[in-house]
Amino acid sequence: MSHFTTVETKIKNIARLEQVLEELGHKFTKAEAGQKVLVKGYLGQTTEADLVIHASKTYEIGVNIDAETGSATFVADWEFIEQTAGYDQGEFTRGVMQRYAYHTVKDEISKRGYTLEEETVDDDNHIHVTVSSWSD
Repeated sequence: MSHFTTVETKIKNIARLEQVLEELGHKFTKAEAGQKVLVKGYLGQTTEADLVIHASKTYEIGVNIDAETGSATFVADWEFIEQTAGYDQGEFTRGVMQRYAYHTVKDEISKRGYTLEEETVDDDNHIHVTVSSWSD
């Protein structure tokens, strides 16, 4: 019986996802074009993914990307990821998605000609940004 659990989310920019993973200190391996990498789980079980995040020495998190829909699925044996790496499924995916959204917003701010004036993080770990623009 497989212990792997899948969580789906929207990710359209793979390079940004890689940037976020590096920023959060996650080591990962990306599959070559047209290939897959193996994701390690409970008792040596494996599954295939487009990218594998090396969460601990024995357990990994796979990421599969559907280029057409922008859907990304994170697949892992989350029970053992929590035991060996110290974070659970929700914590991990929220952290990755928050940083992904943050960088997406910063890119849009710049593209639209705004200047990032201030950025703060509140007690609930929400990021607030203040932007400005010079109008004609």
